[in-house]
Amino acid sequence: MTERVVLAYSGGLDTSVAIPYLAEETGAEVIAVAVDVGQGGEDLDAIRQRALDCGAVESEVVDARDEFAAGYCLPAIRANALYMDRYPLVSALSRPLIVKHLVAAARRHGGTIVSHGCTGKGNDQVRFEVGLGALAPDLRIVAPARDFAWTRDKAIAFAGEKGLPIDVSAKSPYSVDQNLWGRAVETGFLEDIWNAPIEDLYSYTCDPAQERDADEVVITFDAGVPVAIDGETVTPYQAIRELNRRAGAQGVGRLDMVEDRLVGIKSREVYEAPGAIALITAHQELEAVTVERDLARFKRGVDQRWGELVYDGLWFSPLKRALDAFIDDAQRHVTGEVRLTLHGGRATVTGRRSEASLYDFGMATYDTGDTFDQSLAKGFVRLWGLPSEMAAARDARLGGC
Repeated sequence: MTERVVLAYSGGLDTSVAIPYLAEETGAEVIAVAVDVGQGGEDLDAIRQRALDCGAVESEVVDARDEFAAGYCLPAIRANALYMDRYPLVSALSRPLIVKHLVAAARRHGGTIVSHGCTGKGNDQVRFEVGLGALAPDLRIVAPARDFAWTRDKAIAFAGEKGLPIDVSAKSPYSVDQNLWGRAVETGFLEDIWNAPIEDLYSYTCDPAQERDADEVVITFDAGVPVAIDGETVTPYQAIRELNRRAGAQGVGRLDMVEDRLVGIKSREVYEAPGAIALITAHQELEAVTVERDLARFKRGVDQRWGELVYDGLWFSPLKRALDAFIDDAQRHVTGEVRLTLHGGRATVTGRRSEASLYDFGMATYDTGDTFDQSLAKGFVRLWGLPSEMAAARDARLGGC
């Protein structure tokens, strides 16, 4: 019986080239699986047909948009997930979901091999293969772009020789990955980190320098989940889509950064994530109002580690699962509304309110109505500083040793 390879198919250069290559090198039948995580921009039926035109024996498209929003983007909001304090995990969040559906497709179609189009320089090879190892260690993995050491110019030439129906050419060699959570652009002239991005790179956002009226939006959260926008009930998918539209129209969410890849090299990436940045900004502010100080301090470290684990391809790890439980408990009181002004490329918080707020006007005000007992402060300050005061006296007595 002929072996079957289940290929994670995007419709782009690397995975289109992979179809005839896998068939030639392994002798196996190739089944292309495209997972719709809200990437938009192209008819997924056309992607399905392209895979068949490239030589796949079967091709399927999985509509996972709501699943991606609720099961992957939403946890990232609750974790305020920003890798290196900037990147909202655009590609990293989609990979474990794609892995899940690749395994399901392999079981349905009798596949024994799973394949992806990742190179040996990137993070995605780790995300795919570590995820597959966790969910289906019996499946063999083949990575033609990495194992055959493809360069993009070779891949473009190979695609031309095979007559593959893809849009990438030597004149437009960008690598683009996009989904509901954002858009990532790399390679080409961007590899010279002195070169500034050009406006043609962007698709999810408008030029923030263009003059336009500001947009004010109120986001309602319930236990850390965005449930309404301007009073209208929304699902996580609808919330992200709407804020992609509105924040994107104001140029919010553009990032140009050199990041630390898991494999040890630095990479220049240009990102657009308008909805992600707007939602995380609002969520962080509501946490500032509703989460107790020590819990909030500890959660900031948890958030950072959560983002690193997801970036590093460890979505299915025991530590990630344990941190999810902590974050879930920490979100119990993150309920209320945050008002943002979207303008000039920024999402600025201008108001916040919550029935679970820990902000007490009487305790905070310096005007009439102040309920804070200032007589307690003098003793508190002395006791708080006492250990440092005693250590300083000791150091002075011993001559600074």
